Amino acid sequence: MIPLEDALAAYGRTLRPLPAETVSTLTALGCVLAEPAHAATDLPRFAQSALDGYALRAADVAAATPSNPVRLPIALQVAASAQPVQPELPRASAARIFTGAMMPRGADAMIAQERAMLLDGELTFTAPFGAGRNVRQQAEELAKGTVLAGAGNRIGPGLLASLVNAEVQTVRVHRRPRIRVFVTGDEVRPAGSVLKPGEIHDSNGPLIAALLRSWGHDAPTAEHLPDDPDAVRAALAKAFDEADLVITAGGASVGDKDFLPAAAESLGVQRVFWKVAQKPAKPMFFGIRDDQTQQRAMLALPGNPGAVLIGMVLHARLVLSCLEGQRLPDLGWTTGVVDLEVERDEDRARLVRMGLRHDAQGVARLNPLPHQDSHMLSNLGRADVLVWVESGADNVAAGSVLRWIALPE
Repeated sequence: MIPLEDALAAYGRTLRPLPAETVSTLTALGCVLAEPAHAATDLPRFAQSALDGYALRAADVAAATPSNPVRLPIALQVAASAQPVQPELPRASAARIFTGAMMPRGADAMIAQERAMLLDGELTFTAPFGAGRNVRQQAEELAKGTVLAGAGNRIGPGLLASLVNAEVQTVRVHRRPRIRVFVTGDEVRPAGSVLKPGEIHDSNGPLIAALLRSWGHDAPTAEHLPDDPDAVRAALAKAFDEADLVITAGGASVGDKDFLPAAAESLGVQRVFWKVAQKPAKPMFFGIRDDQTQQRAMLALPGNPGAVLIGMVLHARLVLSCLEGQRLPDLGWTTGVVDLEVERDEDRARLVRMGLRHDAQGVARLNPLPHQDSHMLSNLGRADVLVWVESGADNVAAGSVLRWIALPE
């Protein structure tokens, strides 16, 4: 039985990122960069007005005083729009200009309209006005060729907008994993079907699909496998020909009808670990089939839905991040204070579903929920976080600090 910390570390040690492909930036949301993305233009592309107001040459008003004001006629108007050529500002004049508009050639300052003094339609100054004021200079944010994000960064909405703004039309990203999902058990029937005595509805397939969708992946329909070793082996063989990651629920333990680990190993899957010191989801199997040109991963989860939840949120999420080439995958562990005493397990880390609130000082407060057994999911409507309780002999006292990650909403 491998410690939970070692199991989580094993994914980064054993998995290679999937090959890179070139995609349109507009379709790259959620993908991970395989190469640095460089700005294709200066930002701003040209000197711009930062406000609505008037553009001028600072030198034209350098001698302005209250007793000897300088008056500049308004020679042109420049809107934030396409310009056939860059407008040119005549000497000793000003331009009416709007936010984001191209600064006229020769203008090097801009006064906001609320601070401007107009007398008889002319811009009037009673003091000098410094060059550069209220002007967004070309390339002041970044210059063409600047690295916007390095390899291993996931493209979120903000980065995607930054790439588009910098005229990056395509990016090199790691291919999204192709995923196959299997749910095993002769007693399992699809949700909504009429059950016979001894049968149960499949909640694992919908749970896995919902989690995959929440992480931005295409969610394949879970395929049902009977408790038959030949059928299990045949389904896995086909899946390994088509998928980068195979996720299974059920059939991963040591019972007479738990065929998945043996079937996988018979197909060339090398076991990385089987059984993790965690509760729930101890009998978890992870293995890799690697033919040097292509790597396939298999994550076999126990069949109880609470165990499937743990396996997906802790383990499958890291597997996917590694396959996608994410730099230093991190589930986002943080800390909080538990409100009630929490039972420990002497040999295994417990993963406990809890509610979360923040007190008046902003401290995260963790509230343990009932119904934590691995076959139970009824508390998920109230569960906000998953809390890591280290193994040990003594219970965790109320007021102790524990690690937690957010559960998908």
